[in-house]
Amino acid sequence: MRASHFKDTTAYSSLGKIFNNQTFILAVFVLLPIITTCRQYHTGTHHNNYLIFIYTFFHAQDHLNLFSTYPLEYGDKNHYGPLFSLIIAPFAVMPEYIGMLFWEILNSLFLFFAIRSLPLEIKKINAVYWIVAHELLTALFACQSNPAVTGMIILSYSLINKRQNFWAAFMIMLGTFIKLYGIVGFAFFFFAKEKPRFIAWCLFWAVIFMVLPMIFFTPGYILQQYHEWYISLSAKQIENATLISWQDISLMGIVRRILQNPYIPNLPFLISGALIFCLPYLRIRQYQSPVFRLMYLASTLIFTVIFSNSSESPTYIIAFAGVAVWFIVQPRPVKPIVLALFIFAILLTTLAPTDFYPRYIRQEYIMRYSLKALPCVLIWLYISYQMIFEDFILTPSPEE
Repeated sequence: MRASHFKDTTAYSSLGKIFNNQTFILAVFVLLPIITTCRQYHTGTHHNNYLIFIYTFFHAQDHLNLFSTYPLEYGDKNHYGPLFSLIIAPFAVMPEYIGMLFWEILNSLFLFFAIRSLPLEIKKINAVYWIVAHELLTALFACQSNPAVTGMIILSYSLINKRQNFWAAFMIMLGTFIKLYGIVGFAFFFFAKEKPRFIAWCLFWAVIFMVLPMIFFTPGYILQQYHEWYISLSAKQIENATLISWQDISLMGIVRRILQNPYIPNLPFLISGALIFCLPYLRIRQYQSPVFRLMYLASTLIFTVIFSNSSESPTYIIAFAGVAVWFIVQPRPVKPIVLALFIFAILLTTLAPTDFYPRYIRQEYIMRYSLKALPCVLIWLYISYQMIFEDFILTPSPEE
């Protein structure tokens, strides 16, 4: 009995060392995009997003509208800013398969190194990697840029936390000019030192990123594309609010679809959510707590997704990174409600698009009623409660 117990303990210890080895984790983060690229490219069913991305460069070269429909080239429309046509250029000029592979690897590695920048003890960072791995896979299967967007938001926080305002401003404005989501990096403004200088750097990078595409594609054309981008995003908000859209996996989407009323507006939800989100800012004394600041990071990542009716299943890599950070910084032993919410998120949010659920359940309940968003909504509300009422001053640093 003792020998058997010793072997079990040794095996458990060895397995633990493997899963806490960052070289092994890095290999996994490289292997996942290789697997998804091979599968999606050869089946030809799910790399439409990548085609949208690379054609923004080709269309910009020809001075075509970046936000029109081009059914002979790809389905759907582009919703990325004019700057993105330059970001994607190195991949667009490669052979399609090679460019797609490097694009997927870049997204995965960007997220990997962003998570590593967090002010967490190494084992907690490793835990975040494993918690988000399945959502990363979902995003990669859709050839989405959301892993990189998640990384930009996290790096915005980490760089502000390290008082590197120049690069924090760079990351926030880069994300904003690519997909708008990056603008939520301003949620960490109150944690920044030398705020006037931080604002100045943000204005500096805003000018750089607005002008940069003009150098390659002419000022008049790019200015027109910024106008077209605004029109495109405005129209997209209306399209997503339908009851049959693959998007609107949000708090508003849950309410609209349960009540079967597509005309329920976003604004009341956004105002209420913004008020709840901002209330913890009033607790200025708590700013000194690393855990409080990390909780704001978690809240921001989740808020970005559950209050956007453009959210779809691959977008949840952003929200689930927030869930992971929130769970990891909870004091041990973990409260039953925290554990219950986390397990609920694993079961419904992460496993929602998989064969864990029968197809009928996925389509007729989870997808139809936007239920993938539900655990993240509940967790965000609980995070907000914690940040408004709990005292984080004496909580041990998560780096310890």
